Amino acid sequence: MSARADFDIVIAGGGMVGASLALALAGLPLRTLVIEATPPADAAQPSYDDRATALAESSRRILEGIGCWAELAPAAAPIREVHVSERGAFGVTRLRAVEHGLASFGHVVENRALGQALWRRLKLQAGVSVRVPARVTGLAQDEGGVTVTVDAGDGGTTAVRARLLVAADGARSPTRTLAGIEHETRDYHQVAVIANLSPAEDHGGTAFERFTSSGPLAVLPLARGRVTIVWTLPPERAATVAALDDDAFLAELQRAFGYRLGVLRKVGRRASYPLSLVQARAWHAGRVVLAGNAAHGIHPVAGQGFNLGLRDAAALAELVARHPADPGQAAVLEEYAEWREADRARTVRDTDSLVQVFTSELATLRAGRRLGLVGLDLLRPARAMVARRGMGLAGRLPRLALGRSLGP
Repeated sequence: MSARADFDIVIAGGGMVGASLALALAGLPLRTLVIEATPPADAAQPSYDDRATALAESSRRILEGIGCWAELAPAAAPIREVHVSERGAFGVTRLRAVEHGLASFGHVVENRALGQALWRRLKLQAGVSVRVPARVTGLAQDEGGVTVTVDAGDGGTTAVRARLLVAADGARSPTRTLAGIEHETRDYHQVAVIANLSPAEDHGGTAFERFTSSGPLAVLPLARGRVTIVWTLPPERAATVAALDDDAFLAELQRAFGYRLGVLRKVGRRASYPLSLVQARAWHAGRVVLAGNAAHGIHPVAGQGFNLGLRDAAALAELVARHPADPGQAAVLEEYAEWREADRARTVRDTDSLVQVFTSELATLRAGRRLGLVGLDLLRPARAMVARRGMGLAGRLPRLALGRSLGP
């Protein structure tokens, strides 16, 4: 084992949440190290692939606070309206940003563009070091800190000493396992089919959530008139759809979505991902703390996964800013755990409720959800509550999500 280096905070994982956390910490008098297994520009990088992410308004504010939004804005499509419907039913709900005095509810941006913006800014930060490709392969804790074993894949390892280790390395987090934090997984028995495509008609900033008998279908606006889809299907049906040629795929999608955007035209590369709910049983162990998918991997039906993880990063950075002398002390991590558990529980509950209500074929639930869509469309206070949650503006919010700096 080679010589040791010392940092205040080590972040295992340089995906969207880990990189965002590093940027949030960059203005503090701390030395931060980001360890990432796959270079950001590599085609195998799972965080920065062809998928797109719906950024809630709170997330836009956080990205602005860490200095990334100006670069991202030209590549981001605003969500000015949300259209929720059920195939074969009369109920429809429309949420319009203008009704709430807003220009948009949020934005949709391709992950590759988001990753490029985050990492370009990371390279400019004097207080942030990056090791890539590298991975955490071991850790040992004592009262004063954590010693992290870093493997760069060249046969040698380095021992890195830090006051706090953040596991932001995904739903299958190796760092979480090394810290001895257990997790629960619930299989939804669904697969998300994802693709970008071009419709005949302009989306006008409308995001569609279409509930079908086989699962929810989200159609989200992208820049340059394109849209991205997240089509949730049973595994067997997803495999069949994935095997179709482009024309047959577009025809199946058209049947499920209808003609709200006219004829669906050219489709890009398709990908599919099995869906499950992953929840860590603890937020921290000693001086190791979880953020993003390492703490919670949720269903994409409401598009809240990254937004929830970004609020993790903003909350942790805020608490670290209050206690820079020892960011890994128990009091800091316990406050973080309490804060983030409330947000996670609310988001998982809302997401699970949507999945359960709109995939059930019970007659009473079918009737109830159709009446609910109509009622929601008629009741402005109810729409305002739904919109506020969707924008990530419910509950206790980090300062960055409020458009403020980390300072007092």
